[in-house]
Amino acid sequence: MWDYLKALPQYLLPHHFLSSVMYKITRIQWVAFKNIFIKIFIKLYQVDLSTAIQTNPTAYTSFNDFFTRPLQTTARPIANTAVICPVDGTISQMNRINQQTIIQAKGKNYHLKTLFADENNANTFTNGNFTTIYLAPYNYHRIHMPLKGKLCQTTYIPGRLFSVNQATANCIPNLFARNERVVALFDTELGKMAMILVGALFVGSIETVWLAQITPPHRANIQVWQHQDEDIVLEKGAEMGRFNMGSTVILLFESNKIQWQSFSIGETVIMGQALADSRH
Repeated sequence: MWDYLKALPQYLLPHHFLSSVMYKITRIQWVAFKNIFIKIFIKLYQVDLSTAIQTNPTAYTSFNDFFTRPLQTTARPIANTAVICPVDGTISQMNRINQQTIIQAKGKNYHLKTLFADENNANTFTNGNFTTIYLAPYNYHRIHMPLKGKLCQTTYIPGRLFSVNQATANCIPNLFARNERVVALFDTELGKMAMILVGALFVGSIETVWLAQITPPHRANIQVWQHQDEDIVLEKGAEMGRFNMGSTVILLFESNKIQWQSFSIGETVIMGQALADSRH
């Protein structure tokens, strides 16, 4: 009941307007404002800066500069396994895809075709494997490659910006297929891999290392970039993008390519740790 009471008012909110306001606020460089903003956030969320390259909170030029801070190279060791975790976060779901049906939360499912907004890409991952990882505001917000991959395609899909926390996932149907998102498709030694960066309330900006900031602007139509001829290859553990504020990553593999390691729903994970083994 409480989840519904928290989630339902979001239908009435002007999602993109609120996110555009947050976008501007988090980039204010007025020293007094950004320092107070950062210090309050650190205290509220118990943020540990000891692993960041810049450990002095007042040295960041804006809140967003602090929020997307890079870590020291030794902070996230890369596991010697086929697939590593691409982000710091919490396992929201991890399972096999049932034909083209994905678990969103207990009693709520959605479909590959609505997630990808493309039938061909949906067919690629039929009976594959997926995991959904939620990034809380206090998490490290850069996104890294789970394994080496050659970029094939990037797709921007417009949508709402509902919150993506567990309470909302429990209540709002087709949440991840309704929200604005960026789909990155890669060729890997384990077949096709999709990384879907899902926007959320106050997440007004998603970036990739190859296209820089994709959103904003918030477009009305789907936009597709083809990369087959560009030879964009990213190594395992390399940065591939970032969220400016927290959100969710959905990672998908083709059928019979990987085996998830043992995780519990709600378990905390960090970038670089072992996530899956190859079934080859």
